[in-house]
Amino acid sequence: MLVSDATAVPEVASLPLVYRGKVRDLYAVDDQHLLMVASNRLSAFDVILPTAIPGKGAVLTAMSNFWFERTRGIVPNHLQLARKTLEQALPDPAERGCVAGRAVVARWLQCLPVEAIVRGYLIGSGWKDYQQNGMVCGIHLPGGLRLADRLPEPIFTPSTKAALGEHDENVSFSHVAAKIGEDVAERMREISLRLYWEAADYALARGMIIADTKFEFGLDEYGSLVLMDEVLTPDSSRFWPADDYQPGVNPPSFDKQFVRDYLETLNWDKQPPGPELPPVIVEKTVAKYQEALERLTGQALLGGSA
Repeated sequence: MLVSDATAVPEVASLPLVYRGKVRDLYAVDDQHLLMVASNRLSAFDVILPTAIPGKGAVLTAMSNFWFERTRGIVPNHLQLARKTLEQALPDPAERGCVAGRAVVARWLQCLPVEAIVRGYLIGSGWKDYQQNGMVCGIHLPGGLRLADRLPEPIFTPSTKAALGEHDENVSFSHVAAKIGEDVAERMREISLRLYWEAADYALARGMIIADTKFEFGLDEYGSLVLMDEVLTPDSSRFWPADDYQPGVNPPSFDKQFVRDYLETLNWDKQPPGPELPPVIVEKTVAKYQEALERLTGQALLGGSA
């Protein structure tokens, strides 16, 4: 979810800043390309926290790039369709070095106003909805399910894209179809489920459960669906260690659920401004993000201020 922010201080001076999201800043390269820079900002409960997570932007970029490459046979993505390199977008080596490891050139798309969420396990807002009425996003689930139970089949549970500082809301498939058209909605659901199956099987073979994840899509100039933004990162997914998984309890995680759990212990109303994070929470979050990257991709990023 991206919002205009004319007051944002840009990291890149040579290109106009067109949008600032919760985590990423977008700059216009030309009428077909964007420069996407992942920051170290962290959002929780749809609020950007004042404490940055060192190295987070590089981890998100490396992990997204890995998954975009791995899933390009399922659906085209905004990196795959780009026709400019980072060197062409940022010819000044000094400026390029300031965002090294965190910047990619992506195709400019018509962003669809829907979060495409797939759940393989019952957790988070899905668990809360299930407790109230036995459903998630209008989908009836079997009775007697416990917290963190694996679902009989992964389910597509979309949500709205709220304005910055507001909260996304779970919605039904019919709501999405009415908003973006039934054909596009059907295609989005089909591709989202295929992406989840591909990633979940891959991750499980490496000792990690992907409990749920969020995809974002756009349309190219021909009206074709394109995967965009980020994919299967600790910001957009719940990652659990398979060897510690136990239904009925909230599993340990390699994602920002760790920060959410800490914030739930505070007397905070989940409205801006968010609270500062103590150093111990920051350090553990850095370690969890980097371990997730290494487990899933085999890459290790050292250091972390960039």
